[in-house]
Amino acid sequence: MNYLITYDISDDKSRTKLSDLLDKYGYRANYSVYECELNKTKLRGLLYQIESQGLIDHKYDSIRFYHICQNCTAKSFEIGRRPEPFEPREMFI
Repeated sequence: MNYLITYDISDDKSRTKLSDLLDKYGYRANYSVYECELNKTKLRGLLYQIESQGLIDHKYDSIRFYHICQNCTAKSFEIGRRPEPFEPREMFI
């Protein structure tokens, strides 16, 4: 399942920790926007880590998860120099 994850985090330290965490799950499409391919287990794990590490202040911050279906992914495009949205990329760890 493809997700577009966006965030607005007021605390610099929490924002950096969240972006570092999201780097492990997907690719940064824009400054506070990530494209992630997550199955149910990975999604639950990500949500658990966000909450357990206290990366969001529920009063001031937000993290949005937009589920992008396969049909919608095929219709997505970008104008510019970057790869297509949700294009498989090699990842070296």
